[in-house]
Amino acid sequence: MKYLKHLFCMAMMLFLLLPGAAASESKGEGIDLQEILWGHIKDSYEWHVTNIGDKPIIINLPVFVKTSKGWYAGKAEDFAEEPLTEGPHAGYRPCKYNPDLFIATKGNYERRIVELKEDGTEVRPFDISITKSVCVLFIDAIILLLCILIPARWCHRHKFTDKAPKGFTGLMHMMVMYIYDEVIKPTLGKDADRFAPYLLTCFFFILVANLMGIIPFPPGGGNLTGNITITFFLAVCTFLVTNLSGTKHYWKDIFWPDVPTWLKVPVPLMPVIEIFGIFTKPFALMVRLFANMMAGHAIALALTCIIFIMATMGIVLSSSMTIVSVGMSIFMMLLELLVCFIQALVFTMLSAVFISLAQVHEAEA
Repeated sequence: MKYLKHLFCMAMMLFLLLPGAAASESKGEGIDLQEILWGHIKDSYEWHVTNIGDKPIIINLPVFVKTSKGWYAGKAEDFAEEPLTEGPHAGYRPCKYNPDLFIATKGNYERRIVELKEDGTEVRPFDISITKSVCVLFIDAIILLLCILIPARWCHRHKFTDKAPKGFTGLMHMMVMYIYDEVIKPTLGKDADRFAPYLLTCFFFILVANLMGIIPFPPGGGNLTGNITITFFLAVCTFLVTNLSGTKHYWKDIFWPDVPTWLKVPVPLMPVIEIFGIFTKPFALMVRLFANMMAGHAIALALTCIIFIMATMGIVLSSSMTIVSVGMSIFMMLLELLVCFIQALVFTMLSAVFISLAQVHEAEA
């Protein structure tokens, strides 16, 4: 153990000297922090894995777009790695096989495929490409199916009186029963079994997506729940389930609530407020999940980038800041693990509350 401690201390000292060595080799060259941050948070047509020396390892995903001249099918590598610096198409990455297609690096369609007209206007083609977020979505869906089907297979082969399962199946049973007994059942009461499949699906999908997002290499690394389109879709699902299953007394309380008549006629003040509240609830779900997950990823990446920023400021300062950066990064990653569970739980809990508010019966009204 004594020799192992000495070897560990020597390894840590060498590790702390690496930023200084990087500083001497880089000769003051900076790094593009914005590209590092947005490269992880935003969607893209290629999946950057790592760099081996100066050679990047990239998974080029398939591209399918319908332009004004027809369909184009290819790969992300069909587009130039660097944008043009001169001419009318400066700032765009041209396609090698279609002169009208580009990947914008600026403007409203940044990081998206656009079709440039002769007058220079951008046109967004019909794009069904398999982007990084789409690819991660498929992977997360497969993992979610495995998380559900493996315990279901065990339940199908065993009786209720058998011993409780162990390992992964036991873990999934524990989590399912925890969410059902502590969140869904107390909130929805007798309607719990009716909405439990949807709420459990929301919880486990968000949890899997959050956990896969903090894994820094494929099949993880995709910031799925930090993409507002994903959280928007989840919020729309809760919105539809809530309002399509709402009772007649729920809708009565919206259009004709039990308030003084002057608050409803001639100016429908309370109905307007109630209708506005129908849309603010899913909006809060969407923004809460999106903002928390995106901010967590951004902070973790920013703390890691401190190492490379300080690497150009001398070996003493870089080594001391490396200790701080690594410590804070580890703390943020541990905090992110907790946030992954909390955000999935909060989304499920609020969805259950919103659904329960729509299940107003005559005796409760």
